[in-house]
This record gives sequence, C-alpha cells and structure tokens, in this order.
Amino acid sequence: MLYLLPLLLAVLLTVLAWRRADTRRRGLRVAAGLLAAAGLALAALPPTRSRPATAPGATTAVLLTPGYSPDTLAALLARFGPGTPLWRFAPEQINPAPDTPTFRNTSAIRAKLPGLRRLHVLGQGLPAADVPALAGLALTAHADAPLAGFRQAVWEARPTLGETWTVSGSFAASQAGPVWLRLHAAGTVRDSVKLPKGSGSFRLRFTPRMAGRAVYALEARSNNQPLSREPVPVEVLAAEPLRVLLLSATPSFELRFLKNYLAGRQYAVALRNGLSRGLTQTEFLNLPNPPALGNLTPALLGRFDVVVTDAATLASLSGAETTALRVAIANGTAGLLLLADAATLPRQLPGGAVFGLQARPAAAAAMAQQLRWSQAPASATALVPATLRSAEGLRPLVSLSAGGAAVAAGRRLGLGTVAVSTLTETFPWQLSGQAAVYEAYWSHLLGATRPPRPAALSIAPLSHWPRPNAPLTLRTTGAATGPLVVTGPNGTTVSVARRPDAQVPEWSTAPYWPAATGWHKAQIGAAQQWFYVYAPGQWQGPEQPEWQLAAAQMATTVAAAAMEASISAGGAAGRETWPRWWGYVLVVAGAGLLWLEEKL
Repeated sequence: MLYLLPLLLAVLLTVLAWRRADTRRRGLRVAAGLLAAAGLALAALPPTRSRPATAPGATTAVLLTPGYSPDTLAALLARFGPGTPLWRFAPEQINPAPDTPTFRNTSAIRAKLPGLRRLHVLGQGLPAADVPALAGLALTAHADAPLAGFRQAVWEARPTLGETWTVSGSFAASQAGPVWLRLHAAGTVRDSVKLPKGSGSFRLRFTPRMAGRAVYALEARSNNQPLSREPVPVEVLAAEPLRVLLLSATPSFELRFLKNYLAGRQYAVALRNGLSRGLTQTEFLNLPNPPALGNLTPALLGRFDVVVTDAATLASLSGAETTALRVAIANGTAGLLLLADAATLPRQLPGGAVFGLQARPAAAAAMAQQLRWSQAPASATALVPATLRSAEGLRPLVSLSAGGAAVAAGRRLGLGTVAVSTLTETFPWQLSGQAAVYEAYWSHLLGATRPPRPAALSIAPLSHWPRPNAPLTLRTTGAATGPLVVTGPNGTTVSVARRPDAQVPEWSTAPYWPAATGWHKAQIGAAQQWFYVYAPGQWQGPEQPEWQLAAAQMATTVAAAAMEASISAGGAAGRETWPRWWGYVLVVAGAGLLWLEEKL
C-alpha cells in the first residue's frame, strides 16, 4: 500500500502538468513532477543495497587437495578474481609444487590468513580430524566425482582365533567391466568374489588360525591388472576357554563328540553320564581339582560357565537343584543350553514358559534342511525334528533358511541366558568331514549362552582411519589409574594426559598425534591395546564422506552463528539502507522546478 502513494502522486502531477493551457515547457513540468514523486518514494521507502565488501581475497581462499578438478578451480578464480589466495594441502609431500604455497597442517591456515572467513576446499578434502582446527570458518567442499576403489569396508578389528571373520563393504571401478576382489591373509588368497559390472557390495570370509597382530589386504584386479590394494589390520585374540558342564541321562554320541571338540580347544570340560539307576560315569578334561558331580549346588555351578544337558536329566532334578540352577542363571554365574530331545520340555526348565516345541511332519523331519545363523557356512544342513514357536522375549539363534522358523533360541533370565536347541544330532557333521560347520555352530551357540563378562579397561581411537600428523583422540573406558603411554612403531613412547568425561565417569579422553604409520600400543598400567595408523594414501574412499559431513556441519554452525549476530545487530548481514536525504533532495528539486516554471 505504501508503494501506491508515490505512484498516485506521480500520476496526479503528470496529469496536472499535461492539462495546463500553456503548452510551453510541458515536458519540463512532467519531468519535475516525476522527480518530486520519486524523491517522495525514496524518502518514505528507502531501498537497500549490498554492503560494499572488500576484495574476495581478503576473506576468501581456495585450498587444493589431491584429486581436485582444474575446471572447478578455473571457475572459482574467475568468480573471485585472480587475487584470491590459492594454497595446497599436502602434509606428507616432500617436494611441494613450486607454483603454489603449501600448508602442512590446518592450524597453519589461521596463522597465514588471519582475516579468512570462507575456505573453498577442492578435491578429496581434508581429514575429518583436522576440521575442528578450522572452527569459525565457513567451509565449502567442492567434491568432484567420488573416488574409484573401495568406498566402504567394515570388519572386526579384534576377531577370536578359530572363529569365522568377515570383511564387507562396497567397491566402485572407474570403468565398467568385471572386477575380482580378493582377500589376502597369512600369505595367500583366502577368499574372492567377482563383481560383474565392476561395482557393488562384497563380503569375504576367513578363519584365523594364529593369534597375534596381522595386516591382511583387500585387492581389486581387472584383466589381471591391479586396481586397488588396501590394508586390513587385525589383532587376532586367543579364544578364552570356557568351563562347560555336560549332563546326560544316558551315554550319547552327541555329547561324546562335543566333549572331544571342546577339550581340543582347551576348554575345561566335565561330563556326567547316567548308566543305570543310581549309577553315573564322570569324566574331566583340562580341569584341575575336579569337583564331585553329584547334586547341582551353587558351589558346583559357580565353577562352570555353561551347562549343557538333555531333557531327561533336567526333568530328574530335585527342587533344590532346580532352584540352584535358576539362581545361578539369574545372577549371571552360568548359562543353560537344553538339547530338546523329547516331545515336551521339562517343567524344571528355568523360564520355560516362553519356549514351545512344534513337531515337524515325518517327511520333512527326514530331509536335511538348510540352516541359517550369523556367520553360518553355506553347507550348514541338518535333520530338524522340531522347531520353536516364536514368542515375545525369545531371540532366535539358529533358523531354517526356508520359512525362518527358529531351530535354536534363547531368552534372558536375569543376568544370564537360557537357550533351547532342537538339533539333537550334530555329530554327523564331524563324521562327514564338515568340521567347519560343526565348529561354527557350537561356537555360535555357546557364545550366545555364556554369561556376560565384566567390562575390562579398554583403550580405543575415536577415528576409524587414523593418519600420521593428524590429531587423534583416544578414549579409555573403565577404572584406570596412572598415565596413558603410547608406543609408536619405531619404539618411541609418549605419555599422554587424560581428561575425564563430564557425562560418563568411566570415560576419559586423551589427544595424540601419531608420527608414523603402523601399529601403536596404548598402555595404562598392565592394560594395553593396539591400534593401527594408516598411510595418507590408504582408504581415501571411506574417509571422503566423513570429511564432507564434517564440512557440512561446520558450515551449518557458522551460518547459525552469523544469523544470530545479524539478529542481535538488528539488520540483515551484508546489506545496508540508502540514506533518506537523497529523497528529500529530489523532492525539493522537483518542487523548485515546478515553482520556477510557474514564474517564467
């Protein structure tokens, strides 16, 4: 509405000037009227304009990282002008480019360019750990085409000896065509997969046979030509022996083979077989000072991690034994695994109300079924006489591939676990030479049934891809006293100060700057843990999204701060209002010309 007043005034003055009988100087009168109306508009509604900024080079700079696009660089220089500061980021480069100054670390950017407000980063980007050093700057990431090679990769950094280990991720080739991905471990190729189109996801497996630190490798090849090779560091941990109590109403091949398998893995095993009424046979392996295997008492159950039994033995327990077993499970002292070899489950089963057996038709029970569980080999098939009904609180452990019915399942009872398996004959895997299936099955089942271990002191880097000469934060979890000492690959030791976490008392963090690639040992007292530092050119694909996310978060933070500053200042940042006296001058000039023309 305010814009209509000057417009109506201009129309009125124009009409009056045009309709005067004296036609002389009519154009001058119209121009003077329009000038007065324009002045009134400028005085009432002064326009805004962009605040004159200093040269872009004073507040804006361009940083080149490996893999940048020359076209993007040319477009930026044409936009900001040739005076824009241009730098390179090369922390490991020995001979920098002579035509461009080089930054060795992000902290030096502040010192060299104190007035810098916006930084345009071209190419692969900066390490995500270096972004906090640029707090307050508006970062703009100019990402070109994603890097070819391994885009993502995930693996267990500390696998257990003898258990199946998996590395999975995605790969993208620069050109279409078949690509072979291979896993190198222990001096040879352990697994491989073919990507027909050169891009896609992969999953490779290997079972470590030697404890200790090792650096496996992922290799991509096309037409027998190497495309990419990345290190995969792991620290294989020796399996922690379990203490297993086997209880059987009658001698069985199932528990006999299980006893031999567990003893071969250095597990402590106690076996009690019923022979006749009141007569039992006991056997102990890797168990010094064996206890008496009579009644189940709290003292006896306290010496074992897992109790494996059949339905007849569980049904024969007295009330005191059943109570002792239930209390041991609830307290997290022991776990229970029942081999459901009967048509019904015994009422003495702790938490047994959740479990329900469902018999399968005779024709289906006589045919081997494909089984599925985490890390299950493809050849895992067995006879399945019954399945378990699904119920709330029941966690499937082993399922049928067809239909997904649970073959083995567990539930929490207090701090411990109760599990039931309907597979009562797994020893045929051993007889048919399928030791890997047998080992994978029982490792999975016993691992799910064992009671939880108390959390020990751990030391871990918070970055997935630590780099030399880049900040790295180490987090310690658990009660720890004494300094944190980090030993590098060359044997040099550094004592790092720890800062307690304000939210979690058991956490503390410590800043550390690795100086070399390879294995590093972090130690607090007797507790120690290893972590690996990658070379600058390794695993660039997975790190690129982390850099882009960190840059976007930084840009959002800077934009929010600028908005708050603008609101507190009472105006829009970067714009200013034209002075009103320009309008007054035009009004006086227009009115003066009309008065002067009247007198002439």
